[in-house]
Amino acid sequence: MDKDIKQIWQNCLKIIKDNLAHEHLYKTWFIPIKPFSLEKNILTLQVPSHFFYEYLEEHYLDLITKTIKRVIGNQVMLQYTILVDTSDKEKPITTLLSSTTSKITKENKPKPAPLNINNGVNSVNPFIMPGIKKITIPSNLNENYSFDTFVEGECNRLVRSAGYAIAKNPGKTSFNPLFIYSSVGLGKTHIANAIGLETKKNFPNSTVLYITAEQFMQQFTDASLRNERNQFLLFYQMIDVLIIDDIQFFIGKKGTEEVFFNIFNNLHNNRKQIIVTSDCSPADLKLTDRVVSRLKWGLNAELGIPDVKTRIAIIRQMLKQDGVSMPEDVIEYLAYHVNTNLRDLRGTLISLIAQSSLNHKEITLELARQIIDSIVKSVKQEITIEYIQKVVCDYLHIDVDKIFTSSRKSEVAQARQIAMYFSRKLTKNSLATIGVKCGNKDHSTVLHACKQVDNHCSTDKKFKLSLEDIEKQLHKI
Repeated sequence: MDKDIKQIWQNCLKIIKDNLAHEHLYKTWFIPIKPFSLEKNILTLQVPSHFFYEYLEEHYLDLITKTIKRVIGNQVMLQYTILVDTSDKEKPITTLLSSTTSKITKENKPKPAPLNINNGVNSVNPFIMPGIKKITIPSNLNENYSFDTFVEGECNRLVRSAGYAIAKNPGKTSFNPLFIYSSVGLGKTHIANAIGLETKKNFPNSTVLYITAEQFMQQFTDASLRNERNQFLLFYQMIDVLIIDDIQFFIGKKGTEEVFFNIFNNLHNNRKQIIVTSDCSPADLKLTDRVVSRLKWGLNAELGIPDVKTRIAIIRQMLKQDGVSMPEDVIEYLAYHVNTNLRDLRGTLISLIAQSSLNHKEITLELARQIIDSIVKSVKQEITIEYIQKVVCDYLHIDVDKIFTSSRKSEVAQARQIAMYFSRKLTKNSLATIGVKCGNKDHSTVLHACKQVDNHCSTDKKFKLSLEDIEKQLHKI
């Protein structure tokens, strides 16, 4: 190639780069352009695809035209050469396009290439790369994971409220990006899908896409092998609400991080909504600093382990979905004893229903104990403050809700003090945490309660025996 044309184009690129707001736009749309020829006042540029050409014509034609006239002169015309790989792997077809017509001849028009989001699994591609017209892209959302089936509690109220706000005004709230993190099995995927479904309900014409991090990586790998990175970027820049699940799988994948960084910038700059989930907070996410910094721009919200009341509500919701009834004492027993995550809770519930159905057994507390012993107790269960409160109140025949009130009745005060005493003795929680969970008391109240119980135990033999009996009950977990 003539050195003059290369130098001329380099001069053009310097001006173009200076006039673009972000460097990633320059790298995405102008680095791939190659100078082809300059003959008879016609500058011919080589671009990767027809879609690439259409995008340049729509967004950057004015900038390109002014730059070329400034560098070369007013009489220069602009043409594009598009190299298209045919399906039968013949030599590339070359189509010449003139910027004055902004049209492409129908002959040899390139077809959109497929983009697979199913990670190589044997299935039909759910969407294809767009051509000139924007096509409908399946959202890949799970219809079962809606807000209607998501049980609200203290552990998830912030995320749920933010999700509703996003669904009403995607990309326009301060919750962009929304970064949801928690341990496994606490509802990250459910709430992410729920936000997507609610957005589609409110804005039917919006383009919402849910995708796992592993699927995203596979897409990018496939696009790179086919030399279609620009098409990959173009596709994601069409999305209105992008949901990426389990972004921690990007760790160590520098190429994927780079392309995600570019997609993030483009979507965020255009006020499109980004939702990301992870098994750890952004601070603990071992991605590059610039990716982590962007993930911190919006709302970082943690999903906690549901408390007993929420777990009871979740079990009822699961039973309602399955069309199964269950005694209240069994529901409470499951809620108190399966306190790891929602997957374990769901698995235990399914096992209990299956045992009852297959063996024609009634669902009883004893059957629930057997299931818990065989499934949950394979891993040592920790005694929780909630479980202590339940056992203490059952032993003293007091409604557990009363210890959360400001009541100073002797039987209520005593139950509260005993619950605080065993919470300090048998759990790793701080005094402040115990106080909050035992009626929103401060740490000094917890210390006073423990001293009262110790004093009563040393002077009242009957009280001491009751305390020992309660502790035996607690260790039966």
